[in-house]
Order: sequence, then structure tokens, then C-alpha cells
Amino acid sequence: MASKELSLFSYEILGLVGRQGAAPHDLLRLAKRGRMLAWAGESQYYTEPKRLARLGYLDARKEPGKTRERTVYTLTHDGRAALREYARTPVEFTPLKSEPLLRLLICDLVGEAVTRKSMAALRDEVADIRMRLDDAERTAKELPHREKYLLLVVGFLRRLLDLHLELVDEVERDLAPARSRTAARR
Repeated sequence: MASKELSLFSYEILGLVGRQGAAPHDLLRLAKRGRMLAWAGESQYYTEPKRLARLGYLDARKEPGKTRERTVYTLTHDGRAALREYARTPVEFTPLKSEPLLRLLICDLVGEAVTRKSMAALRDEVADIRMRLDDAERTAKELPHREKYLLLVVGFLRRLLDLHLELVDEVERDLAPARSRTAARR
């Protein structure tokens, strides 16, 4: 059973620290790279490693940085054991935090036209994230011990982006003004 003192975010941090170790800035950069995985507040990428070090899951050491000394965290024996134990637990569906779904939830309160317009803006977001995933795919090749797993994640995220674009198409079609819907059916 997974530890009660460790959250899903804790396991994310342990996984991002990985074999080579990482500083909080590195953890935040890694999470933001694909944007879709940066679901915690920025400050948490600095505070959670400290907490995990206090609990014995990470070791902390100081190293010279570009402008000042930085703290680099590495997994301890207990940290690796926690990941192994967590990996043996059944995967559960993570609750979905989704702005597009929230926009549809409030559509009857704010109007279809404004919802349709705001949802269309998602196309630009998807294009940006696709470029980041291209970069993540290239970067995965630099980590041969993780490449296969990172590429599985990238593939999943690409399909999730496709699903978002399908939703935008559906919203544009179904929330179009009545005249446009009639013309589209012809």
C-alpha cells in the first residue's frame, strides 16, 4: 500500500528526481516542458522536495549554480523503496481537472456564443503543446534509460490533444448559431 505521507505529487517529484538527481528548478522545468503535466503550483516544486528530504525519501546536497549555490536532490534507499511499493499498487483514474469541461458546465449560464469563441482559442494552445511534445520526444532520446517510457507518455499526450481538438470541433458544430447549423447539415 502506498504511504499516507506521500501524495500523487510526491511520487511525481520522486520520479522526476530519477536516477541522476535534480534541483527544484530542474523539476519545475521538466514538468513545464510538456505543459500538460505541470498541474501543481510552481512553489510546490520547491517545497515538496524539502519535505521529502525531511521524511528521508530524498538526500539534499549543495552544488554550485550559475548565479548561486543550488540544492540538488537524489533518491535515497527509502525513496526508491517508496516508488517500488507505489508501482505495485493498482492504477486508479486520476480526477480530471479540465478547463474545457468547466466551460461546457457553465455554458447555460454564460451563453453558447461566448463558450464557442473561448473554446476555439484552445486550438492555439494545442499547437503550442504539440511543439513542446516534439521537443520532449527529441529530448527523450538523450535519456536512453527512460526513452521508451517517455515516448509512451508523449504518445498518450498527443492522443489527448487530438481528443481536445475533437471537442473543439464538436463545440463549434453544436454551438453554432441555428442558421449555421442548418447550412452545415445541407
